[in-house]
Amino acid sequence: MLDSKSSLDKVVSALKQQRDELRLQMHLASMEAKDEYERLSGKYDELSDQYEPVRSALEETAGNLLSALSLAAGELELGFQRIRKALTESK
Repeated sequence: MLDSKSSLDKVVSALKQQRDELRLQMHLASMEAKDEYERLSGKYDELSDQYEPVRSALEETAGNLLSALSLAAGELELGFQRIRKALTESK
């Protein structure tokens, strides 16, 4: 999942860069290109607005998952230690 998040970060970042570069060139553009830019810029804003909460949720979920896995690993480690101790004591 982190690979997907990283890939999505790169896509959104690249889109932002393209949008910003085009904004700088807009003074030379035809009216049709300006209209298309405005339409696509609005779509980027929508994408960005939707992406940020998803990104935050992914980070929170990943953090919660890592905490849960860490807790489970700790429990397993303690359990294995108890078994080793019991085996050592029974000899």
